[in-house]
Amino acid sequence: MVLLLVVDLDPDLAALRPLGAFFVLRTIGGTPAASRPALPTLAQVYEHRGSDVYGNTLNFRVRKVADALGAQEPRIAASIAHQGLAARLWSVALGCAVLYGHIPDLAPHRLRWDPDASAPDDLWLDAVTWLPGDAGTIAEVVLHGHLEPLAVVLRTEYRPATGLLWGNAGSALAGAARQLGHRADLATRARDLAAELLAHPLLAGTLDGTGRRRSCCLYYRLPGGGLCGDCCFTRAPRSSARGASG
Repeated sequence: MVLLLVVDLDPDLAALRPLGAFFVLRTIGGTPAASRPALPTLAQVYEHRGSDVYGNTLNFRVRKVADALGAQEPRIAASIAHQGLAARLWSVALGCAVLYGHIPDLAPHRLRWDPDASAPDDLWLDAVTWLPGDAGTIAEVVLHGHLEPLAVVLRTEYRPATGLLWGNAGSALAGAARQLGHRADLATRARDLAAELLAHPLLAGTLDGTGRRRSCCLYYRLPGGGLCGDCCFTRAPRSSARGASG
């Protein structure tokens, strides 16, 4: 259980905006309400509840990613979609923790998601209610609140390897910390929080001692995909061996 805090640090989360698009989180309360409440919540995604606008929201997003990247295998698009959403969740939580010392309550029923948006994923929060900004609370909110149920849905629908999904999560967390490291006033806190989170049982071992992942996100299997900067491979496997990767 996490403790809700009554504090008025920054109700519009404006301080996140200079950090870049992956860190931005807009609030429905601060925008014209008519355009956003119809968006599905992430709770609907995790609970297999359809959306009036998109039907099966997760399948809609995976198809959109597949079409945009030319992915011929649905599990590749599912992996890329998963990493994109994980990166957004980590970035918001970590960014708030280092800027404010607190994180907003990002419970799935409070976050709305537009699966038809371009990258990075478009997330809207119903209102800002603050929680403690320690690693334990972040793990409860992001890992247990989002990434565990998201992994269950993805494994049911697309059968990606479990190690691939947690590798995506670890890689996305490390990427958010690296981005925050460009700010000298945020770097140490971001690094320390990321290190604590990467020691969590769900993430431990997903990256090696140099920060490279131990699993592959399958990006190299896209047309012209190549290797990610933290890929476990030093060169892309040959096509004959691709079926065993990930």
